Amino acid sequence: MAGAAEGLAELHELLQKRWSPVAFSPRPVEPEKLHSLLEAARWAPSSFNEQPWVFLVATKDDAENFQRLLGCLVEGNRAWAQYAPVLMLSVAKLNFALNGKPNRHALHDVGAAAAYLTVQATALGLYVHQMAGFDADNARREYSIPEGYEPGAAIALGYLGDDAGLPEKLRGRSAAGRKRKPAGEFVFAGSWGRDFPLAKS
Repeated sequence: MAGAAEGLAELHELLQKRWSPVAFSPRPVEPEKLHSLLEAARWAPSSFNEQPWVFLVATKDDAENFQRLLGCLVEGNRAWAQYAPVLMLSVAKLNFALNGKPNRHALHDVGAAAAYLTVQATALGLYVHQMAGFDADNARREYSIPEGYEPGAAIALGYLGDDAGLPEKLRGRSAAGRKRKPAGEFVFAGSWGRDFPLAKS
């Protein structure tokens, strides 16, 4: 298991523990926990408090809907996401309700809501894997997503499972170490590319 990020004592434990597995347990997510995750997303910050997010949700106990959402994923993601008990699709509303003008922060705000959902999931012993690999046009057709809305990311969530049942090429991913760029590569001050001393590690 990839486990907690190492050498990051200054991070909150929930952020250290969060990671994106490909092995999910068939154990269902309790309805009250799923409700809690969606409530966490509801309280994310957004520009003008627009809350421009929609989450399409499919659980294994609704087999038809689950297969519809699973079918929107690219083949490589279907190979492991089929074992997750819950699939979601985040969608952004692209125009402000207050004046109809484009909201260029919409996808950012949907990402914030998904991040809140992810941290709440970690607090409840659940794991989330967000995916860029899905067919947005297929999702539009399957779910009648209207004009003015943009699919953001697919999401698999559930309890951690064993990767023994996964395709061979996916086994062992859970044991792979977690890597991130050093902050000095993406935190600047004064001008582009100029070091911010506190970001140096």
